[in-house]
Amino acid sequence: MFFEYADTGSWTSSTYISNENDFKNIKFRQRVARDMSNRSLDVNILGQKINMPLALSPIGICGLQYPNGEILAAKAAEKKGIPFTLSTMSICSIEDVAENTSKPFWFQLYMMKDRSFMDKLIKRAKDANCSALMVTLDLQVMGQRHNDIRNNLEAPPKINLNTIQQFISKPKWCLDMLKAKRLNFGNIMGHVNNVTNLSSLASWTADQFDPTLTWNDIGWIRDRWQGKLILKGIMDKDDAKLAVNAGANAIIVSNHGGRQLDGAPSTISVLSEISEEVKNKIEVHFDGGIRSGQDVLKALSLGAKCTYVGRPYVYGLGAKGQEGVELALDIIYKELDLSMAMCGETDVSKVGIHNLNGNPFKK
Repeated sequence: MFFEYADTGSWTSSTYISNENDFKNIKFRQRVARDMSNRSLDVNILGQKINMPLALSPIGICGLQYPNGEILAAKAAEKKGIPFTLSTMSICSIEDVAENTSKPFWFQLYMMKDRSFMDKLIKRAKDANCSALMVTLDLQVMGQRHNDIRNNLEAPPKINLNTIQQFISKPKWCLDMLKAKRLNFGNIMGHVNNVTNLSSLASWTADQFDPTLTWNDIGWIRDRWQGKLILKGIMDKDDAKLAVNAGANAIIVSNHGGRQLDGAPSTISVLSEISEEVKNKIEVHFDGGIRSGQDVLKALSLGAKCTYVGRPYVYGLGAKGQEGVELALDIIYKELDLSMAMCGETDVSKVGIHNLNGNPFKK
């Protein structure tokens, strides 16, 4: 159930598949006889120097992929010198991650109907010294995810014949989970009035995503958060302009990994158009379909300043915990470094459309 939570999209998964496949249409411009020594992948993102233009996306229930998963992913990101983003719907809480790491991380916020809880959640992110707040805009209503429905996905999982069969097939996972710090939504449980057990938590969560969210609510958040603000879920250049007007410091071109509007275009196919519209006014970040360092390079060439990975690090986390996340990041780093060199670049901040053999998405 947890692998399928990460590995599939909504409805037919056509957008999820397009996110990956559309990268194949992009071809590099190979250059030769250039000095490829002294290469650097260092960049400054939102005023923070990081070791490569990559961050870990916010992923829900990582703590059920692997015991204390969010803490381990944050530690891996810290060790590799890149940002980690903690999801509102994480198993380990903001405080859990802050207590087990030594550098600031980013916090992702879902806008919910309970504004009192939102107020407290933003304050908790401040108290934990989170260096950026990421507001996800594309989950006002939940996309239908067939595998999650079939698996009765919950945190912690329901006990029925289906889940028992899955548990029996993964005895090591079961034993390891007995050592986990938490098994439910750590940012919510114990922090919401009248949510005292798993039943009340489930009913509260199901009713909380706010379909009335508008750009005016970004102002409400801005009044409470004076730090760096990232808006995630931008797929249209007009929405990108509205994000600039709302006072965001960065946008993320994202379709929620193909887990919301099935039939939407891939993120890579709309990146250059959005970047050209607003890149001199705001940082343009990119999420969706990245599976390699070459994909990172392609997104940077089409206008992204920073990229994000979700599934690649979750696969590593589920397989080997912190070590698996570090291995995934090492693979991406090496692929990005070597591919950049073969395109004739030594400084990743200078990568651009000139490193591609044209833009297949140019209208």
